[in-house]
Amino acid sequence: MAFFIASSPHSHSKKSTSTIMMTVILCCVPGIAALCYFFGWGVLVQIALAALTAVLAEAAVVSLRGRPVKRYLKDHSAMLTGILIGIAIPPFSPWWIAVIGALFAIIIAKHLYGGLGQNPFNPAMIAYVVLLISFPVQMTTWIPPKALMTQPVGLLDAISAVFTGLTVDGFSVNQLRIAIDGSTMATPLDTIKTSLLAGKTVSEAVELPVFGSFAGLGWGWVNVAFLAGGLAMLKMRVIQWHIPVSMLATLLVFSLVGYAISPDGVASPLMQLFSGATMLGAFFIATDPVSASTTPKGRLVFGAMIGALVYLIRSLGGFPDGVAFAVLIANMCVPLIDHFTKPTVYGHKKESQ
Repeated sequence: MAFFIASSPHSHSKKSTSTIMMTVILCCVPGIAALCYFFGWGVLVQIALAALTAVLAEAAVVSLRGRPVKRYLKDHSAMLTGILIGIAIPPFSPWWIAVIGALFAIIIAKHLYGGLGQNPFNPAMIAYVVLLISFPVQMTTWIPPKALMTQPVGLLDAISAVFTGLTVDGFSVNQLRIAIDGSTMATPLDTIKTSLLAGKTVSEAVELPVFGSFAGLGWGWVNVAFLAGGLAMLKMRVIQWHIPVSMLATLLVFSLVGYAISPDGVASPLMQLFSGATMLGAFFIATDPVSASTTPKGRLVFGAMIGALVYLIRSLGGFPDGVAFAVLIANMCVPLIDHFTKPTVYGHKKESQ
């Protein structure tokens, strides 16, 4: 009988790391399908690029470290990281955005710290923040939902636009960003922030076509789809309830208070919960077993911290959506959170901190 010593995450269920990662990937499918429905084939192109790059980078680094490549690839962690990066990237960003993001996530954010179980930060979120800060134009070039597009974009158009900057018919990405009302498209949260900076109120901002549904045209249903996938993971006990419930509850409380104080100065609670990366962050990002808090009380604190930071960054910060920044800041605080929330060992008195 051989005894193996391995790094975290240590699962106390019968499910292997490979099974858990694949389950998370499958639970992403409803959200990915909703993104494709509203924003077209470019979503799948970015996901495929990022996932392929992540898997190849994982194989290369593992090989250089003298580890068995096949065994490491079987855990599907690199593929999941690539998929999450692809989801976060605008559909028509240049191909090299997805490639750089996936390479940075796997090589720097993951293996520089020792690989799966050793990384203190969520690799996908580090990659997203690096891309957002380094290439702000490309990372904010969102196209209108299909209902507002002036030109139909098929699969070949999406592939061509990602790799060449032009569709098959010669339309540039900037031309595709123009909605039917002649405005340049941005996400609902970005539109609200831009409108507020221009001296407008939230009430005036939500009159634009991009706010055609309860939380922004397309974005509300995308968040509902990721919520459905997250609830499926909870039901299958792939993740625990503490972090998503704590994060969403805190975001809701902060939103209600802020909206009561200044209804025309901040986005509504419904917009806060069902726009941007809220549900993706709550169920698929913040619950990462490696970089999140490990104690039950700690998870509640960790989730609440993310929810509060998301609201503060969206309302007071320079970026329209603060999920990635909030998760990384909370990741930095995990050792401290775990230290003050660790359960008392049975038979021992709790020591003073």
